[in-house]
Amino acid sequence: MKRRMFLQMSAALPFAGSAFAASPETFEVTRTEAEWRAMLTDAEYRVMRGEGTERAGSSPLNHEKRAGTFICRGCELPLYSSETKYDSGTGWPSFFRSLPDAVATKPDNSFFSTRTEVHCRRCGSHLGHIFDDGPRPTGKRHCLNGVSLIFVPA
Repeated sequence: MKRRMFLQMSAALPFAGSAFAASPETFEVTRTEAEWRAMLTDAEYRVMRGEGTERAGSSPLNHEKRAGTFICRGCELPLYSSETKYDSGTGWPSFFRSLPDAVATKPDNSFFSTRTEVHCRRCGSHLGHIFDDGPRPTGKRHCLNGVSLIFVPA
């Protein structure tokens, strides 16, 4: 009997990690799933709340060249200045720096590699990923989903 109990508990161990994981990050702006679904399109919800990715080349913001600010679609926090936007050739809006205290990051271990996921620090909406192949002065490429952003002209 003891051996059977030990084997059952051992078999369950790989699945127990999630029960003991740290609680999800909390944000200043919070909404229920129903509230998020009511305010976002299906595509916006899939990217911003489900950490999905829009199709490359599909965002009109990829071609936005005017002076202004890119804000979070989820909470309207200013995230990126147009002064830091550049054409990375990837098909997604790209920036080499965020505005101060605008974004937060976490490791993303999906797709059999580790990447740096970037999200709005105020509402937690997924924005995209940060890579180390950007231009000077930072060397970073904030590769973002246009559906997560709203452009506000200067």
